[in-house]
Amino acid sequence: MSQIDLEFEESQFRAFYADHLPQLQAACAGVIHTLEQLVAAAPGIEVSKVEGRVKDVEECIRKFRRKYRAALEESNTPYEIQPWITDLIGVRVVCLYEDELEKVAQLVQSHYAVIEVTNKAAAVESTETEFGYKGLHLDLRAKASSKAQVESATEAPWPFELQIRTIIQDSWSVLDHKIKYKKSIPGQLKRRINVLSALFELADREFLQIRDATAAELLQAPDETAEPATEAQQDALQAPKASALGSELNAFTFLKIANHFFKDFEFEASKVDSFVADIQLWQPGMTRSQFNELLRHTIGTVKRYKQHFEEQNPQASFNPFTVMRHCLYLGQKGQFRPALRNVARQAFESWLQENQT
Repeated sequence: MSQIDLEFEESQFRAFYADHLPQLQAACAGVIHTLEQLVAAAPGIEVSKVEGRVKDVEECIRKFRRKYRAALEESNTPYEIQPWITDLIGVRVVCLYEDELEKVAQLVQSHYAVIEVTNKAAAVESTETEFGYKGLHLDLRAKASSKAQVESATEAPWPFELQIRTIIQDSWSVLDHKIKYKKSIPGQLKRRINVLSALFELADREFLQIRDATAAELLQAPDETAEPATEAQQDALQAPKASALGSELNAFTFLKIANHFFKDFEFEASKVDSFVADIQLWQPGMTRSQFNELLRHTIGTVKRYKQHFEEQNPQASFNPFTVMRHCLYLGQKGQFRPALRNVARQAFESWLQENQT
Protein backbone atom coordinates (compact mmCIF):
# COMPACT_ATOMS: atom_id res chain seq x y z
CA MET A 1 0.00 0.00 0.00
CA SER A 2 1.46 3.40 -0.93
CA GLN A 3 2.34 6.37 1.30
CA ILE A 4 -0.53 8.33 -0.26
CA ASP A 5 -2.99 5.68 0.94
CA LEU A 6 -1.58 5.94 4.48
CA GLU A 7 -1.94 9.70 4.47
CA PHE A 8 -5.52 9.32 3.27
CA GLU A 9 -6.35 6.85 6.05
CA GLU A 10 -4.76 9.14 8.62
CA SER A 11 -6.87 12.02 7.32
CA GLN A 12 -9.99 9.85 7.49
CA PHE A 13 -9.15 8.84 11.06
CA ARG A 14 -8.63 12.47 12.14
CA ALA A 15 -12.04 13.36 10.69
CA PHE A 16 -13.66 10.37 12.43
CA TYR A 17 -12.01 11.39 15.71
CA ALA A 18 -13.18 15.01 15.48
CA ASP A 19 -16.75 13.95 14.64
CA HIS A 20 -17.00 11.48 17.52
CA LEU A 21 -14.94 13.16 20.26
CA PRO A 22 -17.98 14.37 22.29
CA GLN A 23 -19.42 10.83 22.22
CA LEU A 24 -16.08 9.34 23.24
CA GLN A 25 -15.77 11.74 26.16
CA ALA A 26 -19.31 10.96 27.31
CA ALA A 27 -18.63 7.22 27.03
CA CYS A 28 -15.40 7.59 29.03
CA ALA A 29 -17.25 9.42 31.80
CA GLY A 30 -19.93 6.72 31.77
CA VAL A 31 -17.39 3.91 32.15
CA ILE A 32 -15.66 5.70 35.02
CA HIS A 33 -18.98 6.17 36.79
CA THR A 34 -19.94 2.51 36.31
CA LEU A 35 -16.58 1.25 37.59
CA GLU A 36 -16.72 3.54 40.62
CA GLN A 37 -20.11 2.08 41.51
CA LEU A 38 -18.92 -1.50 40.98
CA VAL A 39 -15.83 -1.23 43.19
CA ALA A 40 -17.65 0.78 45.85
CA ALA A 41 -20.23 -1.99 46.21
CA ALA A 42 -17.65 -4.81 46.24
CA PRO A 43 -16.49 -6.00 49.68
CA GLY A 44 -12.78 -6.40 50.33
CA ILE A 45 -11.53 -4.08 47.59
CA GLU A 46 -9.78 -0.82 48.45
CA VAL A 47 -9.35 1.51 45.48
CA SER A 48 -7.27 4.67 45.47
CA LYS A 49 -8.81 6.15 42.33
CA VAL A 50 -10.65 5.48 39.08
CA GLU A 51 -9.67 7.75 36.20
CA GLY A 52 -9.82 7.81 32.43
CA ARG A 53 -9.13 9.72 29.25
CA VAL A 54 -9.82 9.73 25.52
CA LYS A 55 -6.57 8.93 23.72
CA ASP A 56 -5.01 11.81 21.76
CA VAL A 57 -5.60 11.50 18.01
CA GLU A 58 -1.92 11.80 17.06
CA GLU A 59 -0.98 9.25 19.71
CA CYS A 60 -3.46 6.85 18.10
CA ILE A 61 -1.87 7.32 14.70
CA ARG A 62 1.64 6.80 16.07
CA LYS A 63 0.48 3.59 17.74
CA PHE A 64 -0.98 2.31 14.47
CA ARG A 65 2.22 3.06 12.58
CA ARG A 66 4.35 1.37 15.25
CA LYS A 67 2.31 -1.78 15.88
CA TYR A 68 0.17 -2.61 12.84
CA ARG A 69 1.11 -0.74 9.67
CA ALA A 70 4.13 -2.78 8.57
CA ALA A 71 2.43 -6.18 8.87
CA LEU A 72 -0.71 -5.00 7.09
CA GLU A 73 1.22 -3.47 4.20
CA GLU A 74 3.54 -6.48 3.98
CA SER A 75 0.51 -8.75 3.48
CA ASN A 76 -1.19 -6.25 1.13
CA THR A 77 -4.18 -6.13 3.48
CA PRO A 78 -6.46 -3.11 3.02
CA TYR A 79 -7.10 -1.29 6.27
CA GLU A 80 -8.72 1.57 8.11
CA ILE A 81 -7.01 2.86 11.20
CA GLN A 82 -10.01 3.19 13.52
CA PRO A 83 -10.79 -0.55 14.08
CA TRP A 84 -7.18 -1.17 15.18
CA ILE A 85 -7.28 1.40 17.99
CA THR A 86 -9.05 -0.49 20.79
CA ASP A 87 -7.96 1.93 23.51
CA LEU A 88 -9.49 5.14 22.20
CA ILE A 89 -11.03 5.18 25.66
CA GLY A 90 -8.58 4.29 28.40
CA VAL A 91 -9.61 3.82 32.03
CA ARG A 92 -7.43 3.03 35.03
CA VAL A 93 -8.34 1.54 38.41
CA VAL A 94 -5.60 2.04 41.00
CA CYS A 95 -5.80 -0.37 43.94
CA LEU A 96 -3.98 -0.31 47.25
CA TYR A 97 -2.79 -3.91 47.31
CA GLU A 98 -1.43 -6.34 44.74
CA ASP A 99 -3.86 -9.13 45.59
CA GLU A 100 -6.77 -6.86 44.66
CA LEU A 101 -5.86 -6.68 40.97
CA GLU A 102 -7.41 -10.05 40.17
CA LYS A 103 -10.46 -9.25 42.31
CA VAL A 104 -11.11 -6.10 40.28
CA ALA A 105 -10.49 -8.00 37.04
CA GLN A 106 -13.05 -10.65 37.96
CA LEU A 107 -15.53 -7.97 38.99
CA VAL A 108 -15.36 -6.08 35.70
CA GLN A 109 -15.32 -9.27 33.60
CA SER A 110 -18.64 -10.24 35.16
CA HIS A 111 -20.05 -6.91 34.01
CA TYR A 112 -18.34 -6.27 30.64
CA ALA A 113 -17.60 -8.45 27.61
CA VAL A 114 -13.88 -9.29 27.36
CA ILE A 115 -12.08 -8.68 24.07
CA GLU A 116 -8.55 -9.39 25.29
CA VAL A 117 -6.59 -9.72 28.56
CA THR A 118 -2.90 -8.83 28.91
CA ASN A 119 -1.24 -9.89 32.15
CA LYS A 120 1.93 -7.81 32.49
CA ALA A 121 2.82 -9.58 35.75
CA ALA A 122 3.05 -12.97 34.03
CA ALA A 123 5.47 -11.58 31.45
CA VAL A 124 7.74 -10.04 34.09
CA GLU A 125 7.64 -12.98 36.51
CA SER A 126 8.52 -15.49 33.78
CA THR A 127 12.10 -14.20 33.79
CA GLU A 128 14.74 -14.28 36.52
CA THR A 129 16.51 -11.04 35.69
CA GLU A 130 13.73 -8.70 34.58
CA PHE A 131 11.68 -6.42 36.80
CA GLY A 132 9.20 -3.73 35.95
CA TYR A 133 5.57 -2.83 35.42
CA LYS A 134 3.17 -5.61 36.52
CA GLY A 135 -0.30 -4.21 35.91
CA LEU A 136 -3.25 -6.01 34.35
CA HIS A 137 -4.76 -4.75 31.07
CA LEU A 138 -8.17 -5.72 29.69
CA ASP A 139 -9.85 -4.67 26.46
CA LEU A 140 -13.59 -4.57 27.19
CA ARG A 141 -16.93 -3.54 25.78
CA ALA A 142 -20.44 -3.32 27.19
CA LYS A 143 -22.43 -6.54 27.12
CA ALA A 144 -25.40 -6.44 24.78
CA SER A 145 -27.70 -7.75 27.52
CA SER A 146 -26.25 -5.63 30.32
CA LYS A 147 -28.74 -3.70 32.40
CA ALA A 148 -26.11 -1.02 32.83
CA GLN A 149 -25.99 -0.57 29.06
CA VAL A 150 -29.64 0.44 29.05
CA GLU A 151 -28.98 2.86 31.89
CA SER A 152 -25.77 4.22 30.33
CA ALA A 153 -26.26 3.89 26.59
CA THR A 154 -23.33 6.19 25.82
CA GLU A 155 -20.93 3.34 26.69
CA ALA A 156 -22.46 0.80 24.31
CA PRO A 157 -20.71 1.38 20.93
CA TRP A 158 -17.24 1.93 22.31
CA PRO A 159 -14.67 -0.62 23.47
CA PHE A 160 -12.19 0.57 26.07
CA GLU A 161 -8.93 -0.47 27.66
CA LEU A 162 -8.91 -0.96 31.41
CA GLN A 163 -5.59 -0.85 33.27
CA ILE A 164 -5.64 -2.25 36.81
CA ARG A 165 -2.63 -1.28 38.91
CA THR A 166 -1.51 -0.83 42.47
CA ILE A 167 -0.44 2.60 43.67
CA ILE A 168 3.18 1.49 43.54
CA GLN A 169 2.85 0.02 40.04
CA ASP A 170 1.21 3.26 38.94
CA SER A 171 4.11 5.27 40.36
CA TRP A 172 6.68 3.00 38.69
CA SER A 173 4.88 3.32 35.35
CA VAL A 174 5.09 7.12 35.53
CA LEU A 175 8.77 7.11 36.50
CA ASP A 176 9.67 4.37 34.01
CA HIS A 177 8.41 6.54 31.18
CA LYS A 178 10.82 9.27 32.28
CA ILE A 179 13.84 6.98 31.88
CA LYS A 180 14.78 7.75 28.29
CA TYR A 181 17.04 4.81 27.44
CA LYS A 182 16.58 1.33 28.92
CA LYS A 183 17.65 -1.30 26.36
CA SER A 184 20.61 -0.25 24.22
CA ILE A 185 22.63 1.08 27.14
CA PRO A 186 25.73 0.02 29.09
CA GLY A 187 25.19 -2.98 31.38
CA GLN A 188 25.97 -1.05 34.55
CA LEU A 189 23.23 1.49 33.84
CA LYS A 190 20.76 -1.23 32.88
CA ARG A 191 21.52 -2.98 36.18
CA ARG A 192 20.74 0.21 38.12
CA ILE A 193 17.37 0.49 36.39
CA ASN A 194 16.62 -3.15 37.22
CA VAL A 195 17.57 -2.57 40.87
CA LEU A 196 15.22 0.41 41.01
CA SER A 197 12.30 -1.52 39.48
CA ALA A 198 13.01 -4.44 41.85
CA LEU A 199 12.72 -2.04 44.81
CA PHE A 200 9.28 -0.99 43.59
CA GLU A 201 8.26 -4.64 43.27
CA LEU A 202 9.56 -5.31 46.79
CA ALA A 203 7.62 -2.29 48.11
CA ASP A 204 4.39 -3.70 46.67
CA ARG A 205 5.06 -7.03 48.36
CA GLU A 206 5.95 -5.43 51.69
CA PHE A 207 2.86 -3.21 51.63
CA LEU A 208 0.68 -6.29 51.21
CA GLN A 209 2.51 -8.20 53.96
CA ILE A 210 2.27 -5.24 56.36
CA ARG A 211 -1.49 -5.15 55.78
CA ASP A 212 -1.77 -8.85 56.60
CA ALA A 213 0.56 -8.58 59.60
CA THR A 214 -1.47 -5.66 60.94
CA ALA A 215 -4.66 -7.70 60.73
CA ALA A 216 -2.92 -10.62 62.47
CA GLU A 217 -1.59 -8.38 65.26
CA LEU A 218 -5.06 -7.04 65.88
CA LEU A 219 -6.49 -10.55 66.16
CA GLN A 220 -3.70 -11.65 68.51
CA ALA A 221 -3.84 -8.57 70.76
CA PRO A 222 -4.55 -9.60 74.39
CA ASP A 223 -8.11 -9.02 75.50
CA GLU A 224 -8.03 -7.14 78.82
CA THR A 225 -11.82 -6.95 78.79
CA ALA A 226 -12.29 -10.72 79.02
CA GLU A 227 -11.93 -10.97 82.80
CA PRO A 228 -13.12 -8.72 85.63
CA ALA A 229 -10.52 -6.54 87.30
CA THR A 230 -8.50 -7.98 90.15
CA GLU A 231 -7.21 -6.02 93.13
CA ALA A 232 -3.77 -6.09 91.55
CA GLN A 233 -5.18 -4.54 88.37
CA GLN A 234 -6.92 -1.82 90.37
CA ASP A 235 -3.65 -1.06 92.18
CA ALA A 236 -1.94 -0.90 88.81
CA LEU A 237 -4.02 2.16 87.92
CA GLN A 238 -1.51 4.21 89.84
CA ALA A 239 1.59 2.37 88.54
CA PRO A 240 3.67 4.60 86.26
CA LYS A 241 5.37 1.82 84.30
CA ALA A 242 4.38 -1.46 82.70
CA SER A 243 5.40 -4.41 84.83
CA ALA A 244 5.10 -7.19 82.27
CA LEU A 245 6.68 -7.70 78.88
CA GLY A 246 4.33 -6.88 76.02
CA SER A 247 1.73 -5.17 78.23
CA GLU A 248 2.10 -1.72 76.66
CA LEU A 249 -0.84 0.10 75.19
CA ASN A 250 -0.49 0.30 71.42
CA ALA A 251 -2.86 0.69 68.49
CA PHE A 252 -3.74 -3.02 68.47
CA THR A 253 -4.39 -3.42 72.20
CA PHE A 254 -6.22 -0.09 72.24
CA LEU A 255 -8.59 -1.28 69.52
CA LYS A 256 -9.27 -4.55 71.33
CA ILE A 257 -10.39 -2.56 74.40
CA ALA A 258 -12.13 0.28 72.56
CA ASN A 259 -14.15 -2.09 70.39
CA HIS A 260 -15.40 -3.78 73.57
CA PHE A 261 -16.76 -0.53 74.99
CA PHE A 262 -17.96 0.93 71.66
CA LYS A 263 -19.15 -2.04 69.64
CA ASP A 264 -20.94 -0.13 66.87
CA PHE A 265 -18.27 2.48 66.19
CA GLU A 266 -15.73 2.15 63.39
CA PHE A 267 -12.41 3.56 64.53
CA GLU A 268 -10.39 5.39 61.89
CA ALA A 269 -6.78 4.18 61.85
CA SER A 270 -5.13 7.61 61.74
CA LYS A 271 -7.20 8.85 64.68
CA VAL A 272 -6.36 5.73 66.69
CA ASP A 273 -2.65 6.31 66.04
CA SER A 274 -2.86 9.93 67.17
CA PHE A 275 -4.97 9.17 70.23
CA VAL A 276 -2.71 6.37 71.50
CA ALA A 277 0.33 8.60 70.94
CA ASP A 278 -1.37 11.32 73.03
CA ILE A 279 -2.09 8.84 75.84
CA GLN A 280 1.54 7.71 75.94
CA LEU A 281 2.61 11.35 75.99
CA TRP A 282 0.29 12.14 78.91
CA GLN A 283 1.30 9.01 80.82
CA PRO A 284 4.46 7.34 79.52
CA GLY A 285 4.35 3.60 80.00
CA MET A 286 0.57 3.36 80.11
CA THR A 287 -0.35 -0.31 79.91
CA ARG A 288 -3.36 -1.93 78.34
CA SER A 289 -4.55 -3.05 81.80
CA GLN A 290 -4.38 0.48 83.16
CA PHE A 291 -6.26 1.86 80.18
CA ASN A 292 -8.93 -0.82 80.41
CA GLU A 293 -9.47 -0.26 84.13
CA LEU A 294 -9.64 3.51 83.74
CA LEU A 295 -12.44 3.10 81.22
CA ARG A 296 -14.18 0.40 83.23
CA HIS A 297 -14.34 2.53 86.39
CA THR A 298 -15.34 5.84 84.82
CA ILE A 299 -17.39 5.15 81.69
CA GLY A 300 -20.72 4.92 83.51
CA THR A 301 -20.33 8.44 84.89
CA VAL A 302 -19.08 9.80 81.58
CA LYS A 303 -22.00 8.27 79.67
CA ARG A 304 -24.42 10.04 82.01
CA TYR A 305 -22.56 13.29 81.35
CA LYS A 306 -22.65 12.56 77.60
CA GLN A 307 -26.46 12.29 77.74
CA HIS A 308 -26.68 15.60 79.61
CA PHE A 309 -24.24 17.27 77.20
CA GLU A 310 -26.12 16.14 74.09
CA GLU A 311 -29.43 17.33 75.55
CA GLN A 312 -27.90 20.75 76.12
CA ASN A 313 -25.97 20.81 72.83
CA PRO A 314 -27.94 18.86 70.20
CA GLN A 315 -25.65 19.97 67.36
CA ALA A 316 -22.39 19.08 69.10
CA SER A 317 -20.42 15.84 68.79
CA PHE A 318 -19.57 13.58 71.72
CA ASN A 319 -18.00 10.61 69.96
CA PRO A 320 -16.15 7.66 71.56
CA PHE A 321 -12.83 9.50 71.49
CA THR A 322 -14.46 12.33 73.45
CA VAL A 323 -15.91 9.80 75.89
CA MET A 324 -12.49 8.23 76.42
CA ARG A 325 -10.85 11.62 76.97
CA HIS A 326 -13.36 12.35 79.72
CA CYS A 327 -12.80 8.86 81.20
CA LEU A 328 -9.06 9.39 81.34
CA TYR A 329 -9.46 12.79 82.95
CA LEU A 330 -11.99 11.50 85.50
CA GLY A 331 -9.76 8.55 86.38
CA GLN A 332 -6.59 10.60 86.95
CA LYS A 333 -7.32 14.31 86.80
CA GLY A 334 -3.77 15.48 87.33
CA GLN A 335 -2.18 13.09 84.86
CA PHE A 336 -4.76 13.53 82.12
CA ARG A 337 -5.61 17.20 82.49
CA PRO A 338 -4.37 17.84 78.89
CA ALA A 339 -6.94 15.35 77.58
CA LEU A 340 -9.65 18.03 77.83
CA ARG A 341 -9.57 21.63 76.74
CA ASN A 342 -10.27 24.26 79.35
CA VAL A 343 -13.89 24.85 78.31
CA ALA A 344 -14.69 21.12 78.19
CA ARG A 345 -12.94 20.49 81.50
CA GLN A 346 -14.77 23.32 83.27
CA ALA A 347 -18.15 22.16 81.93
CA PHE A 348 -17.43 18.59 83.05
CA GLU A 349 -16.29 19.68 86.52
CA SER A 350 -19.38 21.83 86.93
CA TRP A 351 -21.62 18.89 86.07
CA LEU A 352 -19.68 16.59 88.42
CA GLN A 353 -20.18 18.99 91.34
CA GLU A 354 -23.90 19.22 90.66
CA ASN A 355 -24.27 15.45 90.34
CA GLN A 356 -22.07 14.12 93.14
CA THR A 357 -23.58 11.07 94.81
